[in-house]
Amino acid sequence: MKPVKVGICGLGTVGGGTFNVLKRNAEEIARRAGRGIEVAQIATRHPNSKCDTGSTPITADIFDLVNNPEIDIVVELIGGYTVAKELVLKAIENGKHVVTANKALIAVHGNEIFAKAREKGVIVAFEASVAGGIPVIKAIREGLAGNRINWLAGIINGTGNFILTEMREKGRTFEDVLKEAQELGYAEADPTFDVEGIDAAHKLTILASIAFGIPLQFDKAYTEGIARLTTADVNYAEALGYRIKHLGVARRTEAGIELRVHPTLIPADRLIANVNGVMNAVMVNGDAVGSTLYYGAGAGMEPTASAVVADVVDVTRALTTDPNNRVPHLAFQPDSLSDHPILPITACESAYYLRIQAKDHPGVLAQVATILSERGINIESIMQKEAEVQDGLVPVILVTHRVVEQRIDDAIAALERLDDVVDKVVRIRVEQLN
Repeated sequence: MKPVKVGICGLGTVGGGTFNVLKRNAEEIARRAGRGIEVAQIATRHPNSKCDTGSTPITADIFDLVNNPEIDIVVELIGGYTVAKELVLKAIENGKHVVTANKALIAVHGNEIFAKAREKGVIVAFEASVAGGIPVIKAIREGLAGNRINWLAGIINGTGNFILTEMREKGRTFEDVLKEAQELGYAEADPTFDVEGIDAAHKLTILASIAFGIPLQFDKAYTEGIARLTTADVNYAEALGYRIKHLGVARRTEAGIELRVHPTLIPADRLIANVNGVMNAVMVNGDAVGSTLYYGAGAGMEPTASAVVADVVDVTRALTTDPNNRVPHLAFQPDSLSDHPILPITACESAYYLRIQAKDHPGVLAQVATILSERGINIESIMQKEAEVQDGLVPVILVTHRVVEQRIDDAIAALERLDDVVDKVVRIRVEQLN
């Protein structure tokens, strides 16, 4: 059978890994796909010293590749929103299938891209856009297709997880670990996307859409970063039996879908709480299967290439199938997507860790308890660090039961008005994940 011709756009870390895996495992891949898969052209402006491209044709113009009539599958690995979008839409217009690792592109422009792909009868595959080498999209879209997904929660940014792991294990400051992460290549010179949760929100948007059958709505995702976390809060959380992770949470409720990324206290005995370093993990809870956990390398040259190549194999297998009988891009048939709304963060429900810097006066705890009680907020545990009194101030740490966020907002505003409370109240959400 005639081999499938692949064009790779971008020969950076992931592009180089994809080329190497396709070349190294060509025989095994052909046995799985039912026909050979060969890289017919590469578009890149910069050679990759880790790739021996041999006689493979190379162009500096990605649109030369997209317009090449021999190419069956375009692999987009250039990243970004604008040029990548133009490239993908042009490939679709030319009747070519697309494989991409671009989470930002899918999260922001996926609805438009998938509609165009359906119109042209081609496939857009994007497993590598979330959690690198972990096949979590396929697991939700296909392996859990018999389930009503209740919630999912994930550590889906390795940079943030590395920083929090170092802060907990070695007592280092955020700024100190971030600098090392940049030196090691885990974080960019501008780390905003990683540490402020934007990268994780792109990925969470995609996972939520597949889990709940809703359109992609990145603009409605709540994001909160980790830059303001202190080693004190990391240590207090540990003393309370929790660990802090930068978590993406998507939950189905009767009122709507929660879609949020933020620092989160998780019980230390949960498996996901023990995912450390740059590793990723996603928990998915379905009504039939219960909770499942997907763990592995969330980035890197060959782990991400593993997912890209798997998509290339899937597309190859489906080339001759009726477009109407393929697995839908977002797991649900396009005319069956739900209009269930995305909830604002004030309407989301969680438990909360609060740290209050209070004057060391009698009656402060009573005032705090009264403010919470008046707003229907129950306290699960409380810790007053008398041994840490400094300048007449004592940290009061408490964990609440689950409550709608608006009530916590009101309570914090009232607490900060107290004469005996100094500085802003620190608030971190708590998830039991059980």
